[in-house]
Amino acid sequence: MTLESLFARASAVIPGGVNSPVRAFNAVGGTPICVASGKGSHLTLTDGRELLDCCCSWGAMILGHADPGVTEAVARAAARGTTFGIGTPGEVELAERLVARIPFVDKIRLVNSGTEAVMTAIRLARGVTGRDLIIKCEGCYHGHSDGLLVSAGSGVLTSGDGAQVASAGIPQAVAQDTLVIPYNDAEAARRAFAAHPGRVAALIVEPVAGNMGCVPPRPGYLKALEEAAHAAGALLICDEVINAWRFRLGLWSEAAGVTPDIVTMGKVIGGGFPLAALGARAEIMDALAPTGRVYQAGTLSGNPVATAAAVEVLDRLAADPPYPAMAAKVRRVAERLNAAAERHGVPLRVQAHETIFTPFAAVTPPTDLATAQRCDTALYARFFQGMLARGVYLEPSQYEVCFVSAAHTEADIDHLIQAAEATFAAL
Repeated sequence: MTLESLFARASAVIPGGVNSPVRAFNAVGGTPICVASGKGSHLTLTDGRELLDCCCSWGAMILGHADPGVTEAVARAAARGTTFGIGTPGEVELAERLVARIPFVDKIRLVNSGTEAVMTAIRLARGVTGRDLIIKCEGCYHGHSDGLLVSAGSGVLTSGDGAQVASAGIPQAVAQDTLVIPYNDAEAARRAFAAHPGRVAALIVEPVAGNMGCVPPRPGYLKALEEAAHAAGALLICDEVINAWRFRLGLWSEAAGVTPDIVTMGKVIGGGFPLAALGARAEIMDALAPTGRVYQAGTLSGNPVATAAAVEVLDRLAADPPYPAMAAKVRRVAERLNAAAERHGVPLRVQAHETIFTPFAAVTPPTDLATAQRCDTALYARFFQGMLARGVYLEPSQYEVCFVSAAHTEADIDHLIQAAEATFAAL
């Protein structure tokens, strides 16, 4: 079945032919790919082509596709029942594993998506502090809840028109409670708190930004945010939906010497299923219903099939941490692609952070949204299509990140580098 015919069918019954805008190829052109199956680090498309996958379900598949241990754990769980809307041992086991790895988290609430985790974290921060305003950074994406689609990254940055509120249907009365500051600018955070004394409930940030491309924090930046928030009586929320268990066994904010008041997690901890979480110390988490007055609920929260996958993934990562090997592969990608781009005179540079990377169509990698938006998106689209034609699937937007999984081999990295060399030569 051709991609074009399947996409035509999808477009007739699904808006834009996709169930999430980041899957569209609006930013790079052509017909979106459609996957028949995946195994390890590779995808097989519905037209029979095989691709090296550097998207990894936007970072969720840290062990690779169809990992035998995960699929077996899921099959055993599904045989016992797929959902009950009642507590199960699996959700307790998963919460225990998460709490054990995060020193400053006493309790966990499991939810079904990163958006839901962040939405709950924001409501919880407002409920605990009795304040309304939220500070966020330009270009950081925290899900598609109304108040956080203000100067957001990811798909809204790819397809947006540059407006601060990146979606229709969001009342100004909601948007005005979100204050926006540049990423990597601690002084801007201090000014925002000073301009609204006693009114800010929380500052939320991606510790390593991954939704305007890979943009690491400057040294000391996250600690400065923590100090500014606490000096103002506000909470610090670290959105680690991408970061958690992506770079290490636990949170990246901890490695950076930061103690967030609330943390959100997703992607990796879901084991390939719709699962996310938020966590904090007990006095904050106990403000959630049924012990407190901050309401949140979900029929499928703590789903037994999802928690079985998550427990298997976390146990495997703990038993044999793949992070050093993954980071070494990403370093090789960055070094070789940057050298090749310079040799061929192509203004493209890879910016990497441990196990993620973004090929930015710019000679100087960005440090914030303003510099990310100076990248040549047309050049990136040509690079993306050249890599796709040579069997490598990168993120279909300049403003996303690529991932290496534990399933990627040295031969896979060789393939990626060779494809890039050929694409640069063609460019």
